[in-house]
Amino acid sequence: MYSEPENDTATRMRNAHHTAASALAVALDGDREAWGWRGRTLGRPVTSVSGNAWLRLVCAPAEKAGGKIWDGPQEAERSMPPGVPRPHLRAWQTWTEGGNGYLAELYDRITDPTITGDGPLLRTAPAVGDTWWKALDTTLTAVAAVPTDRVAVRQEYLDRAMPQYLGTGFDTTVPAWSTAHGDLHWANLTQPTLTVLDWEGWGVAPAGYDAAVLHAYSLLVPETAAEIRHHLGHILDTPAGRFAELVIATELLQGIERGDHTELEGPLRARIGHLVELRG
Repeated sequence: MYSEPENDTATRMRNAHHTAASALAVALDGDREAWGWRGRTLGRPVTSVSGNAWLRLVCAPAEKAGGKIWDGPQEAERSMPPGVPRPHLRAWQTWTEGGNGYLAELYDRITDPTITGDGPLLRTAPAVGDTWWKALDTTLTAVAAVPTDRVAVRQEYLDRAMPQYLGTGFDTTVPAWSTAHGDLHWANLTQPTLTVLDWEGWGVAPAGYDAAVLHAYSLLVPETAAEIRHHLGHILDTPAGRFAELVIATELLQGIERGDHTELEGPLRARIGHLVELRG
């Protein structure tokens, strides 16, 4: 999903992944690797006594290992309704070594590929049809209704960051809240059958946040961005949906400032200008 990290990180993560495989009594199944952002995660196909599976390893500094992100998949397993298409979490294991905390998660293996294989940003139009879009819409509706005390986006962050990156002059108060996946980009969605991956950051966010995230990561492919507005317009073409778009725009501009997805800045600022005009 992301590029392989620098050698020291890659070696350490591969060694820890072997430790995780031994602890969960599974065997590696081929050479495929799926890296997360800056080598923070490493997933590989494995086999177990119950069949094919996927072993995902998460790493964080030991003092930061835990909390909402760490527990997200376990909470999703307990809270998400059966109709939400996601890989089920079978088992997990945690340990600390060399100043790092590790979390190993054993999932059902999903054989359909993710829509992008090199990160969240869409660069070519995906070959998904009406059935896929309807499944996504149904999924977003089901997730939005899940009760939780988990928080994906905080009002305090928006009060601070939105004026910094969007300018002053409009109310930063979230008009409506609902539960969101929290990281609904193209590298977390599969085709031709929809599965939503990576549930570590789910929680309450501005209503429409998931649709807004997917739209923002599609701005380099205008025809797909338009298709999202067509299929999810009942979410995005509302005051809450437009506010959610400004929220993810804020987050992405902050990332662009750090050097992430810099090619998105032009289309993103154009979209911001349009949204601000609509708000009046």
